[in-house]
Amino acid sequence: MSSQVRGGTRWKRFALVMVPSIAATAAVGVGLAQGALAASFSVSGQDFKVSADKLDGDNLIQYGGVAEGHDLKTGEAKHHPVTISGFSHAEITNMCQSLVTPTPFGNVTLQLRTGHKGKPAVADNIYLDVAELDTDAEFKNIDIGVAVGDKSHVMKPQPGTVSSPYAFSQRAEKAVLTNVRQKAWATTAGTFKLPDLKLRLLGGDQPCYQDEK
Repeated sequence: MSSQVRGGTRWKRFALVMVPSIAATAAVGVGLAQGALAASFSVSGQDFKVSADKLDGDNLIQYGGVAEGHDLKTGEAKHHPVTISGFSHAEITNMCQSLVTPTPFGNVTLQLRTGHKGKPAVADNIYLDVAELDTDAEFKNIDIGVAVGDKSHVMKPQPGTVSSPYAFSQRAEKAVLTNVRQKAWATTAGTFKLPDLKLRLLGGDQPCYQDEK
């Protein structure tokens, strides 16, 4: 049986192309909106953009690591250097998360927005595998250059991320980030509450922010 055609698009083929890339994001968004207790979001072979007006976090830990992914064309495993940022508790105001997926019919953007109506998104035990970060940052009681392996840090419990026990890191009692723009490979949280969640599938390239030229 041939795929149903509407407006020149074969929708069954379109679904097969899109589902592997965006199903995880949609499932996370719906699950969290229903009060799911845990969240883990990553897209094999693709980074995604996250923006926020403000991230107010407690007990920051940052250390270098390697995120595992796959080449979209060949399927081969690839490794991406990342900075892993963890917070025991974080409140995020006006958060946007976007993933642009190329398809035979053009780019499609999955966009998730939350914490934009005066009530921030709240996460506990959250870890971000960050490739790029632009922000204004303020730290309280920061400690730089402490070895991760000194047992004073709580490491990310994620086997997909590799980190040397001898790597150097930093920690802070408090971290406030404003005007956040970041590219990440994965987000993991013990609990992530997203008030007023809006999940949209948009035609074209419509990320949360545009890269600076």
